[in-house]
Amino acid sequence: MRTSEGAAVAPRRGRTLPLLTLAAVPPALEAAVLAALSFYSASGLAPQATAVWPYDSYHDLRWLLVYHNSWSMFLLGLLAVTAVRGLLSAWMTGLAWPAHTPRPSYRWLIRRNIEVAALATVIISPWAALAVAYSAVALSWYLLASLLPMLVLAPFLARGGVVSRWWRGLPSAALFGWSLLNFLVLTAAGAIMSAVPLWWGVPIAAAAGTANGLLWRSTVAAAAFQAPVRLRRVPVAPLAIVVTMAGSVFAEAGVGIAAGGPGDWRAPVLTEHLEERIPYAVIAIAGHNSSYDGRPAVDARVERFSYRGLDDRERPLPYQPQDTHQSVGSSAALLSQHIDSLQRRTGRPVALLGESEGAMVARMYLERWPESPVDAVIMFSPLTRPGRVYYPPAGYDGWGVVAGWELRLVAALSNLTKEVDSDPDEPFVRSVLADAPFYRNRTLCPVAGVRMIAFLPTVSAVEAPPGEYSRIPTVEVPGLHAFPLDQALVQETVMAFLADEPVNRPRREYRLFQHLGAAWQAPPLAIGLNPIWSANREADPAFSGRICEAQ
Repeated sequence: MRTSEGAAVAPRRGRTLPLLTLAAVPPALEAAVLAALSFYSASGLAPQATAVWPYDSYHDLRWLLVYHNSWSMFLLGLLAVTAVRGLLSAWMTGLAWPAHTPRPSYRWLIRRNIEVAALATVIISPWAALAVAYSAVALSWYLLASLLPMLVLAPFLARGGVVSRWWRGLPSAALFGWSLLNFLVLTAAGAIMSAVPLWWGVPIAAAAGTANGLLWRSTVAAAAFQAPVRLRRVPVAPLAIVVTMAGSVFAEAGVGIAAGGPGDWRAPVLTEHLEERIPYAVIAIAGHNSSYDGRPAVDARVERFSYRGLDDRERPLPYQPQDTHQSVGSSAALLSQHIDSLQRRTGRPVALLGESEGAMVARMYLERWPESPVDAVIMFSPLTRPGRVYYPPAGYDGWGVVAGWELRLVAALSNLTKEVDSDPDEPFVRSVLADAPFYRNRTLCPVAGVRMIAFLPTVSAVEAPPGEYSRIPTVEVPGLHAFPLDQALVQETVMAFLADEPVNRPRREYRLFQHLGAAWQAPPLAIGLNPIWSANREADPAFSGRICEAQ
């Protein structure tokens, strides 16, 4: 029946099964397509196909920002996903509407949900672009930063498709609770799907979609319930939207477009004497945005790598954070000169100790100079399978072109508050994107004749997409990127490794965190699609789940 205002009032009987079916089918279909393609690394995204706002839009935008190769393709895709998302959400809202509560007409629901889909696209897009940046340089900071606004905005956007004046007042505590539960369900579903064989993911995705349907029913009921609204005259939703969109700028400013932060890196090997049992001369390579004032290490067998090279007396030159922005290949060439100089002067085999970008420089050196005096490499917080997406240089079309321009805009705004500018097109980032097949496949692979070890902070587990991430010994330590919490353990382990002792300390929770991050990563761009990568002979871990393999 209908009320005097034309709103429909209908019992819920007979609508639950269609709602749950509608919620279950799209995730199952997406999971089936991914399984048919053997697209292992993207399997955790499928349950979000029918998630409640804004997780559904976040799902759509990550796919779209990675898988478009022109402005026209992006705009057509954006119009399509906005329309489909609006229609699907309107249908699910109507089916989820609580019994004996006046429901707006389907015409109103369709119009309103398309409007909310368009608004969500604008709001979520900068954060989805940061997720793309995260996949480019494999920094967990970006992933964590992009999820916070989802949690903040979810209760507001959940009201948007249900009530007319959704922008006023605070959402109810129930809406906050259901939105948080939706996030937890999607995280758990993505973790399970990333841990099981691909075809097993189809029924799991259907089950997750069914859970989405139940959450739609509870969320719509909480939004439609005519309870007193706190701050009902205050436009709280627009304020929250403005704050979160501004937050994308400050998040980038806090993280930087790549690893590290301005400052003089002082690794323990630089400030303490090496033990006599250590046979190596050591070069310590700092990370992105580091600086060096020219002070020598305490031990004469240890030297700091300079991103400016050596002076005429073969001593490392001081450098500034901007000097670390050069390409990885350029830094590796300077490292080659430094290694040869140090080996000539000491007569010792050389060990490299690299942090973040420094670890990438060391790894590229091993690739380009396979015959060298380097016998050991220690990598602190190496970027885990970076280069999973692409965006072309400014002025060019190519895969991810719109994502690139969004990142440039966010970086330009964030640079207003920073000492050292970020640039998504700086040579370091572009070199990672250009050599992405190597980095995503070979970073943590063994090299013949070289002892290698990687120190991985536990938070970096969410950087690693599902599948294999290392074939060299690892020491997984609690901490953030480039900031291990147990410095004493790190120092002790470094000295043991340099003394040629066997070291391998994986942690059980690392795999768990890796799976828990699977739902929130951007889908990798298939290596075979990008003509920039056509000359490589690397297999694609996104489809095999394995690294260190050639085609």
